[in-house]
Amino acid sequence: MKLRRQFSALVAILVCAAAPAGAAPKVLATLKPIHSLTASVMQGVAEPELLIGGAISAHSYELKPSDARKISEAALVFEIGPDMETYLTGALSALGRRAVVLERAPGVRLQPARRGGLWGEDEHEQGPADPHIWLDPRNAIAMTHAIAAALVRQDPADASAYRRNEAATVTMLEGLDRELAAELAPVRERPYLVFHDAYHYFEARYGLHAVGAITVSPDRPVGARRVAELRDAVSRGRVVCLFREPQFPPKLIATLDEGTRARVGVLDPLGADLQPGPALYPRLMRNLAQSLTACLGKNR
Repeated sequence: MKLRRQFSALVAILVCAAAPAGAAPKVLATLKPIHSLTASVMQGVAEPELLIGGAISAHSYELKPSDARKISEAALVFEIGPDMETYLTGALSALGRRAVVLERAPGVRLQPARRGGLWGEDEHEQGPADPHIWLDPRNAIAMTHAIAAALVRQDPADASAYRRNEAATVTMLEGLDRELAAELAPVRERPYLVFHDAYHYFEARYGLHAVGAITVSPDRPVGARRVAELRDAVSRGRVVCLFREPQFPPKLIATLDEGTRARVGVLDPLGADLQPGPALYPRLMRNLAQSLTACLGKNR
């Protein structure tokens, strides 16, 4: 409550700082993957700022007073959308700012949130669509176009640089998509459990066979009934691998895996340990593919 009052007080006194004439606009991206795509489009012009860095879960993030200044000073804010950045809507409204909502960008294809069976039943934890849109390179291409268009509108003086970088980024993403499809083809039919349902886009794009998620909400304890259900699925050999995430403790994974033949791998949808910048997105996607093939490709 004290932090909320401090944030509100800071919002009340902040004023938007005007950029010097001729300077590139200040740009803020909420998450590492979209920061990476934005940085790729802005190469040679300026560097965008990142709101959430490190191994911090976007699902439970709470804005700090220092974040209000970043938002206030940014000429452009790029976000996935309100189902992902649940913490941002009120702050943007209070500061009189608007974000570029990338899940609404032309060409972005949304996947529904999965419920039922080993995916869980809590309808209050997520909206009708899965917000992890960046995990399909086709969506990354659509977001790159939207990012470039917003930058050109905001900073027409540097339009030619943004358009060159946009074209180079799209070419890279198209090549990355082909590379990942070839790498993942041999493990398409191998069943596995993910820690939480963050990978629907990746799985749909490359035909992978996830059968459920360990938790519906990664920041809430998993009940005993659900643990028993998951444990039964693992014990019966219905999954080859269990995948944990570096942002969350591995204790539950160890409980489910104990005494079974299932293997344990790590999937990171955000690039928690990766250096922010243009190279992060392709490295993130390659890491996911390598983790999946390393665990699923072994003989049981």
